[in-house]
Amino acid sequence: MLPTSLRHKAIPSYKSSQAISRTLARMSSATSTTAGQDAGNTQDPNQPPKFDIPVTEMSSKQIERKLIKARIAMLLVAPFFGNLATRLMMCDATDWPGGPIQTAGTDGKYFYYNRNFVAAISDQETIFLWGHEVLHCVYDHMDRDRMGDRIPELWNIANDYVINWELVEAGIGTRITLIDICFDRKFKDMPSENVYDILYDDARKKGSNGTGGQVLMDTHMPRGDGDDAEAGKGANGGEMPGTGPARYTEEEKDAIATNFRSAVIQAVQAVGAGNLPGGVKRMLDHLLNPQIDWRELLAAEIKSIIKNDYNFMRFSKKGLDQGIFLPGMDNDETIDVCIGIDTSGSISKDMLRDFLSEVKGIMDSYPEFSLQLWCFDTEIHNPQSFTADTADELLDYEMDGFGGTDFMPNWEFMKSEGIDPKKFIMFTDGYPYGSWGDKHYCETLFIVHGEKNATSPKAPFGITVPYQHANHVRQESSAVGG
Repeated sequence: MLPTSLRHKAIPSYKSSQAISRTLARMSSATSTTAGQDAGNTQDPNQPPKFDIPVTEMSSKQIERKLIKARIAMLLVAPFFGNLATRLMMCDATDWPGGPIQTAGTDGKYFYYNRNFVAAISDQETIFLWGHEVLHCVYDHMDRDRMGDRIPELWNIANDYVINWELVEAGIGTRITLIDICFDRKFKDMPSENVYDILYDDARKKGSNGTGGQVLMDTHMPRGDGDDAEAGKGANGGEMPGTGPARYTEEEKDAIATNFRSAVIQAVQAVGAGNLPGGVKRMLDHLLNPQIDWRELLAAEIKSIIKNDYNFMRFSKKGLDQGIFLPGMDNDETIDVCIGIDTSGSISKDMLRDFLSEVKGIMDSYPEFSLQLWCFDTEIHNPQSFTADTADELLDYEMDGFGGTDFMPNWEFMKSEGIDPKKFIMFTDGYPYGSWGDKHYCETLFIVHGEKNATSPKAPFGITVPYQHANHVRQESSAVGG
């Protein structure tokens, strides 16, 4: 699955996958057909629907050679994909007694395949198949945490839309035509989370189950649970899965994801970024240039205000037992901070509450503090002062203003009121009319809420950190691509 730095929209579908599944079932007709579930069947929703593929006369060795040939071709024409394809161990899943894989699949370690399906597609389509499984690994679509409470079959379809678009766009083999795979140009450059939201909203409007009868090209395989004696082995108890997908301990699952992530970075370093899909580039940027969480930076910046010094009015305990008197640490624990809230842009009350809750949580860890808070657009509104005794009132602060955008009134207000803070923190969407402010007056931290799917603006001075709502942090950190 493609990780992404794009924001995830919160919609009702995340409250309970079971409740939503029941709701969609009621919305659907009893005879509807879903991806991974034919009408009247109880087939695993993560499996593609069964369809007729002729039994091949090719031997197992011939199928293996066809897969290896496609992998070698990828090394020549798409080395990033070819390099990663060689990391997956091939496993024939045609004759699994518990039910064969209909097409192909992966758990991040193995490339599972059905001989009959591989035999029925062309060499170029086999390259596309390899690319499809590789991208599942690159984006770690097997991670249950990223899927969260979403409806599994709809989430899997969203993943396939993203992957198939990127493969076609990058020219990796030829699109498979044996089955009608998930492909729609309207989902260009979208992460799976956005595609899912669209599919879910469409389902609600149409009163359907949301899959639209769409076919999954492969079997989506979360890494199997297995904190037992069989974990770490194939389903037949050996090193290679023989009768079903491999089972792993939690530690092994984490190791598989970590190892493939390292392999992605090594592949890029070996062959260069080249013509990589946009989602992969975004994921690599996230891995190689991780963003600091604004909460951590805010806490560190406020803590940095405390000036520690040595003072003989307080002796260090070190050396006292030997009659040696050393100066002790004198901690100045009075925090003096000013905060300006930009009410000209898209900062909502919910975002303000999230931001001020974080500020209050940090301030509560200090016995004394002085906090000046105000709103601004083209002038200052509702300035208030808070101390440790009135900290609880911080969360009841009301925004005011909602006009144009001018940052300079903040510095003019502080100068006119004789306010010289140890730190000025601005919560803004980052689009001032004119100057960003007086860079020489005080240390400044800009927490910037950018537009969805856009890079947050960066101030020409001070420190800039992008804002993320608490409800979105988990989704964004795991969804940095597709």
